[in-house]
Amino acid sequence: MKKFADTKITDMKERYRSGVLKYRQMGYWEPDYEPKDSDVLAVFRITPQEGVEPEEAAAAVAGESSTATWTVVWTDRLTDSEYYRAKAYRIEPVPGTPGQWFAYIAYDLDLFEPGSIANLSASIIGNVFGFKPLKALRLEDMRFPAAYVKTFQGPPTGIVVERERLDKFGRPLLGATVKPKLGLSGKNYGRVVYEALKGGLDFTKDDENINSQPFMRWRDRFLYAMEAVTRASAASGEVKGHYLNVTAGTMEDMYERAEFAREIGSIIIMVDLTIGYTALTSMSNWSRKNGMLLHLHRAGHSTFTRQKTHGVSFRVLAKWCRMIGVDHIHAGTVVGKLEGDPGNVRGYYDVCRERFNHADPAKGLFFNQDWASLAAVMPVASGVLDGLASGAQPSISSHFR
Repeated sequence: MKKFADTKITDMKERYRSGVLKYRQMGYWEPDYEPKDSDVLAVFRITPQEGVEPEEAAAAVAGESSTATWTVVWTDRLTDSEYYRAKAYRIEPVPGTPGQWFAYIAYDLDLFEPGSIANLSASIIGNVFGFKPLKALRLEDMRFPAAYVKTFQGPPTGIVVERERLDKFGRPLLGATVKPKLGLSGKNYGRVVYEALKGGLDFTKDDENINSQPFMRWRDRFLYAMEAVTRASAASGEVKGHYLNVTAGTMEDMYERAEFAREIGSIIIMVDLTIGYTALTSMSNWSRKNGMLLHLHRAGHSTFTRQKTHGVSFRVLAKWCRMIGVDHIHAGTVVGKLEGDPGNVRGYYDVCRERFNHADPAKGLFFNQDWASLAAVMPVASGVLDGLASGAQPSISSHFR
């Protein structure tokens, strides 16, 4: 039999007495809860501090990512606290990793603003990752109900329409990044773009940190790159493109660069993840209104996706970006300089491309996910050239058919 201290307090006088209670006592641990179809679900990998039971750690994550604070507040009684409270409903030990657990948490849909990943992420990962009862915390996966997914517009173009515009079917699109990524003049940059496209590539692209530096201002790069695209397209008879990075210090500058790219004939623009979720949503909306493809470079993601015990899994980031609305996203590969686990990477690709994801532990997918008619995202197998040089091309092809 559980001790009183381990159970939810149902007596309202005791529950709201001044002082500090355990999160389980406040009601954030609900092992009998059956998630609703309309709930947002999350699974965290939790590593509690010594002496903290996993149920309490899971309840703490649920509380601090929803309605709780460190002490009892009487103002909870002014709300329907049972309804708004997130509920940790299941924990499972992580196989082969003592001291770590998977904690499943359900959030009512009303806790989140429609169409805002900025709001969602502020709740789910905003404050809890520095919480003292935990040694480490990692957000492994999320499930979004169709009602929430439909508040987002998704990719501006999508894979099907992109291939129709390019008239290229039945094979991967082949592209490369201009190197060196820093230091070239605009004219020499354009020479590289032309030679690469004339040589057979479908696209070339700017890298994440080429914006508007003293050695090459953005306008010069755009003009020389698009001259190269036009010449290569005329020579080959194919649709070609160059991903023009419009990332800048302000939204006004990004809109200016995007408008200029459209005016000179570009079919695609690029932004970095570092611009943030709100700015990314705005650029997605602009791309949709202007018929442009939007390529996302996931610059900076590994600062929070790489560690296996703390941070946010890339599969979660891929889901967020599909809802925000990008046409391409760098999703990694299993060879080359950005090598990753084959199962997980295949899971990332499935998140980007499929209409419905089935739960598949081998791919790191904890939940079924219905994408409710959102267009698919083109996953980009980036960082593979040294893998190709070492004879790894068959391995790449076998993973990403």
